[in-house]
Amino acid sequence: MLDFLARVTIFCFAASYAVALSLELWHLVRPRPITRYVAIGFGAAGALAHLVYVAVQPLPLAAPAGSLLLLALILSIFYVYGSIHHHRVAWGLFVLPVVLGLVVLAVLCREAPGQSDLASLWTVFDPERFWGVAHFVLVLLAGVGISVGFVASVMYFVQTHRLKAKLPPSPGMKMLSLERIEAMNRRAVLWAFPLLTAGLAVGMILLFQKYSWAQSLQSPKILSTIGLWLVFAVLLYMRYAAHVRGKQAAIWTIVAFVFLILAMASPVHPFAGGGP
Repeated sequence: MLDFLARVTIFCFAASYAVALSLELWHLVRPRPITRYVAIGFGAAGALAHLVYVAVQPLPLAAPAGSLLLLALILSIFYVYGSIHHHRVAWGLFVLPVVLGLVVLAVLCREAPGQSDLASLWTVFDPERFWGVAHFVLVLLAGVGISVGFVASVMYFVQTHRLKAKLPPSPGMKMLSLERIEAMNRRAVLWAFPLLTAGLAVGMILLFQKYSWAQSLQSPKILSTIGLWLVFAVLLYMRYAAHVRGKQAAIWTIVAFVFLILAMASPVHPFAGGGP
């Protein structure tokens, strides 16, 4: 059984996501309920294969490929759940491109064979690596919130354009109202910021235990994560102190997502695998 599961490759779930996205695009042109259901089926199959791959294959957490594939997995589950719970909303048109983009980026950033000793998903049970894995999990969960906020921001701009252009409702592209999209963005930001703060704090403490401030701040991953935190701090100030909403909040959320991708695609943490 394990031999069969070990045959699951990245191509398996990437192809399923690509087919699901193609069907979602076809549903946009020729709306048919069966097309949406088949698309959800392919998306669910891709998420299942993705989950099997993550569980069976050695997936180094500190390497860019590991973090990007895990984030893509969580977002694919979010797509399947959202499509079932709100089956008329065109989740796939907004979530699946992000999932496929993360998978492609993970392939491009795939670690060299010499990095296979980096902390994997199951080392959370290793006391010596617990805090390193805890740092990763906190930042990953914050990344989920940022990604959801990014999806909501893109949906906001699309919906705003449709309303300004007075386009008629499309049966193949039903969306949430602007109020619900803004609420979705706000909840995602509120969820992500404390997790990101805690994850960054744990990571900085782990680094300072081994390296000086100057050495720690030479890590591109740390620098991009700090930049991400600063963008979030500005976003929260604009939302709750300056009461900025709508377009400006969506733009800053997109900027935060860009910093997230830079952080996850940056080279390995200095403390990963026991040294730089």
